[in-house]
Amino acid sequence: MKHTLSILLQNEAGALVRVAGLFAARNCNIDSLHVAPTQDPEVSQLTLVMQGAEGTVQQIIEQTRKLVDVIEVSRPVALAHS
Repeated sequence: MKHTLSILLQNEAGALVRVAGLFAARNCNIDSLHVAPTQDPEVSQLTLVMQGAEGTVQQIIEQTRKLVDVIEVSRPVALAHS
């Protein structure tokens, strides 16, 4: 199943590498990755799509929250189309 994660992180050198390294260490591929600036020039918005079991996703979210450069991790709610 595909999962989307939204991550706010400090705009510091190496921050993205640490997040991607966490996924690699858990043998989990990132299907899509987008990084954009926020209104705060010191913070970036990272949106990524991954596939995996719910338990794996929850574990990655908890471990991502422990990274020093990460401010917040959330899972955007998918909107149903009518």
